[in-house]
Parts: sequence; structure tokens; C-alpha cells
Amino acid sequence: MTAKLGIIGYPIGHSISPVFQQAALDSCGIAATYLAYEVAPEEVGSFVESLRSPDTYGINVTVPHKEAVIPHLDEVDDWATRAGAVNTIVNRNGRLTGHNTDGSGFLTALRQAGGFEPTGRRVLLLGAGGAARGVVLALAQEHVARIDIANRTLARAQQLAELVQLNGIESRAIPLPGTDLVAQAASADLIVNCTTIGMSHGPDEAGSPLSAGQIPPTALVYDLVYNPLETPLLGEAAKAGAASLGGIQMLVYQGAASFEMWTGRAAPIAVMLEAATQAMASR
Repeated sequence: MTAKLGIIGYPIGHSISPVFQQAALDSCGIAATYLAYEVAPEEVGSFVESLRSPDTYGINVTVPHKEAVIPHLDEVDDWATRAGAVNTIVNRNGRLTGHNTDGSGFLTALRQAGGFEPTGRRVLLLGAGGAARGVVLALAQEHVARIDIANRTLARAQQLAELVQLNGIESRAIPLPGTDLVAQAASADLIVNCTTIGMSHGPDEAGSPLSAGQIPPTALVYDLVYNPLETPLLGEAAKAGAASLGGIQMLVYQGAASFEMWTGRAAPIAVMLEAATQAMASR
């Protein structure tokens, strides 16, 4: 019997998860197909219910359904509860559990691909949306020294800064852009872009939240945007002589964590990364 896996979103045509997840399944000799499902918001409940079928391992969840699937699940783990979002659903004998692998994917990529140990370091986070919340929770558990949060809507940055402070870590909300942003960037060990600035087909695809002159050469610049592979921010980091890490790494590592939950097998990271990179390069 061929098992079913996939990803749901609305829209979903942009996702490259089917490419690298299928490559992983094939590499491991697992008889399963991974497909993209465009599911309208009003159809989420019925679709999730269909995942209880014996031939279904589970599903990935992307925008705008990460919160909407939660009421339809039997259990949600602690990490997904704290993040307020589910990106992975696992079916075990008709029982559906919700998980969030974004935080672990972020940290694994940071360490494995970025060679960066976050404990005791100063972080500048750009953006205060759902992705930023997951990053904040991941960094907080690693006991970073400080997380400053820059966002165009200062009130949202302040809410996230308060979450950081509740975890016993210093944090401040600052405007994006602004002179405070430049000052905090100068002292940051890690700069993480969680905005859509620089994303292909986005509202500011040619933009960068920081220029080369504002990026310290000693920092690691981590851009969660993965389309394009070389974002304007990563280009500015290269000009500054700073180390950098693209979003394709986090995408693959969070997908690898899902793969391991579904299959109980070690994910073939190299296979997945190669397939994802080729998929993006051909777009």
C-alpha cells in the first residue's frame, strides 16, 4: 500500500515541499507520495478529518491554516501550543496530533549550517509576525543574552518583546526602519530577518532591511526568506564581510523533523537540501 503525505495551504502552488519531501521518501525507499493540497478555509475541518485514514501518515500545514487546524486535532504538543500554530500533523491509528517543527528547524539550521551557538549571544530580530514568534521561543530556550525586535508596527514588536521578557531575557521593541535599528544592528551577534522584505513577488522584493554599512562583519545574518536563494539582505551581508545563512536551510530542516515524525527514519538531509536548492534555482 502506498501511504499518503502532503502539505495544505491556500494558495499552495509556490510550495517546494513536495519536491524535497518526495526526494527523501524515494531515497529511503519508503512507499509514499507527498502532494500539495490547496484547501480553502471553509474546507479545513473536513480535510483534517480525512487524515485519519489508515493509508495516511500525516500532513504539513502552511499559511493560512496553521491556527485553523488546531480545533480539529486530538492533541497538540507543548511547543505548538506555545507557538500558537501547527505545521505538522501526525496520524497514529486514527488519532491526530499537532506539532510545530519551525523552532527546531530554525535552531538546527543555525547550528549545523550556520555554525552558530546562540547561548549568551545578542540577537536582532526583524519582524514580529508568526515566524518571528517561533524564532523568539526557540532562541529563548537557548538562553540568548538579549533579543531586540524591530517592526514597522511598533505595538506588535512590543507584544513580542514582552513574551521574550516573560522568558527571563532582555528585550526591547524598536521601529523598522530607524536610528535605533542601526544602533542595535551594530552590536548584534545574530541578525534574523523574519519579514517579507526581499521576497520574490512580495511588496518589497528588491529591498533590504539593512545595508552593508549597517551590518557588523562579526555578525551572522540569517534570512528566513528562501525565494530567491540569494536575497538582497544576504547580498548586503556579503558586502559587509559577514557570514550569512539563507531560509532554504530552515525550510529543509523543519521538513526533515516532520519526515522523522511520520516515518521513524532519519531524514536524508543532503538529499532534501539538494532537491530544494535545485527546485528554487529552476524558478
